[in-house]
Amino acid sequence: MELPVVVYAALGGILPALVWVWFWNREDAKHPEPKQLIVAAFLVGMVTVAAVIPLEKMATVFLSGTAMVVAWAAIEEIMKFALAYFTVLSHKANDEPIDPLIYMITVALGFAAAENTLFLIDPISNSGIIESILTGNFRFLGATLLHVLASSAVGLMLGLAFYRRKLVKFWYGAIGLILAIILHGLFNFFILKSNGNELMQVFMFVWIGLILLLIAFEHVKRITRN
Repeated sequence: MELPVVVYAALGGILPALVWVWFWNREDAKHPEPKQLIVAAFLVGMVTVAAVIPLEKMATVFLSGTAMVVAWAAIEEIMKFALAYFTVLSHKANDEPIDPLIYMITVALGFAAAENTLFLIDPISNSGIIESILTGNFRFLGATLLHVLASSAVGLMLGLAFYRRKLVKFWYGAIGLILAIILHGLFNFFILKSNGNELMQVFMFVWIGLILLLIAFEHVKRITRN
């Protein structure tokens, strides 16, 4: 594999994700997270891709159809949360309700950056720059934001339960993870079933979810310890 192909794919996969990292971290501008932890969260997300690939390949051996779609969504969301939990979420800098949202979104964007890089290698190698741009835009507007929306469900629930007892936090986190898997699974299912005419409707579902996420951000910012 030629080095320039990998470099172009990495630029196309990572740079748009970094734009989203900047955008979402502006939501925590008053009390920003340490830059090194944001970088760490992004890298955790990228590493997660390497962890899920063998698990997803294993799932294809035993499952097919809708069951496989759900299994892939579950594998990705569980692994993103697990690696985030044992790294950035357990850090002492995770000290206010908005922080789990910021970290989970950043992990999701790191995951999307690595995944998008892998998706761009083939079109860059075989089809040239035009198809690569189209593929990059498709993932920038769709799959990347889907990862943000799904992982934010976990971060949002953890933020809502931030000042509650550990058992309550556990159940809120579990509900958030289930919601993430459902959102991710539905997206995958409708993308596979849709034709070109229905694609924008699927994206609209994601964009509406992101509008609701921005509203949720404002609510979580106002949560205080009773």
